[in-house]
Parts: sequence; structure tokens; C-alpha cells
Amino acid sequence: MMDGRDGTLVIFDCDGVLVDSEPISFAVLREMLADAGLTFSEEWAYENFLGKSMASITAMIASDHNLTLDETMLAAMRQRLYERFEAELKPVPGIDSLLADFPHAFCVASSSQLERIRLCLNKTQLIDYFEPNIFSASMVENGKPAPDLFLHAARTMGYAPQNCIVIEDSPAGIRAAKAADMTVFAFTGASHAPASNLRPTVESLKPSAIFDDMAELPGLIRELGRS
Repeated sequence: MMDGRDGTLVIFDCDGVLVDSEPISFAVLREMLADAGLTFSEEWAYENFLGKSMASITAMIASDHNLTLDETMLAAMRQRLYERFEAELKPVPGIDSLLADFPHAFCVASSSQLERIRLCLNKTQLIDYFEPNIFSASMVENGKPAPDLFLHAARTMGYAPQNCIVIEDSPAGIRAAKAADMTVFAFTGASHAPASNLRPTVESLKPSAIFDDMAELPGLIRELGRS
């Protein structure tokens, strides 16, 4: 399943690509910020925060809105988020079937912390496909849209950037993949896509392909000449 016979590595983002977590995550984030006195629309939050690490978001909140989210607040948010994940989180439709018979080497590289990535993959019964090839922005100096995370994943897995295909749903992730000199496909099939105005946003970034059904992915890879 993960022997990479064709020399191609597929790097999956987690939130919004493997698991349909973004509506839950953004609801909890907006609730926490509202409790602290900052109210943002769902559309604004998606536009400014989608695909970014919590460290990047907290830095932005501090610099642009003069609000410091301390560890007590962040811990309370994580607890609320994880409780909702346990109750509500689902895999992206079709991802299990895809991974069960996927002919390419693959891994996951996410802006989330390792604890959260593993919780999401365990809850959706995807963990066995990826462990131990799980990479977090906490492992590198700069999160998305910097290329550091994808380059770290490729280097650890033993692949050159030009032999990597990144599957992303966020503008920050698409920019990161392009900065890493990797092919990037934009996935727009998770439930947050309509609320976040995702398709026109990712179209403007010109990924190599845009798709909304995981069953399409093998064909898109074949079109690149990677059977």
C-alpha cells in the first residue's frame, strides 16, 4: 500500500481533506473568540484562518486585534474541540475506500498539533493507514503558507519535491505546496467548501487540479503520467 513503486509521494492535508473537521473547528474557534470579545463572521474566519496553525492564528490575533490567547484559554478551546470531535467528527466521504487500495506512497502533513491529528485519525478509523507517517507544523519553524512542513515530510519519507503531490483544501496549504515546488491538487469536497467560498478562492491560486470527489484522485494522478 505504501511502497511507492512509482516514485510518487502523495501528501494529504488532514482537516478538510481526510476528516470533515473544519465546520466544527471554526465554530469552536469563533465561540472562544466571541467569549474573549472578538466577533468574526464565519466567512471572514475561513478567509483568514483556514489552513493555518493555531500558533499562526494566535500571533495574528495578538498583532492585529491586541488580544493574547493564553494557554488557559487555548487549553479550554482544545477540550471543547476534542469533545465535539469525539461526538461529531466524520471522515471525508470516500477517503477510506481510496486509501484501502491506493497504489502510491502517502503521508499526512497538517497544521494541527500531533495530538489533534492522531485524535482525528483515530476517531475516523484512518490512523492505521498513516501511522507513523504523520507530520505536524509543530515539527518545523514556519507553518503554512511557508513550505517547511511539506519539505520536512518529503525529506523524511525520502522523496524529492518534484516527485510529490500535495492534496490541500486551503489557500495557505496550496501556497505552501507551490513554495515547496510540489504539484498540488485542491480538494473542495468537504462540507465547509460552500461557507468558505472555497472553489473560487482556490481557482485563483491555479492548482494543477481541483476536485470534489476522492474517487477522482487516482485518475488525476494518472493524467500526470504517474500510474
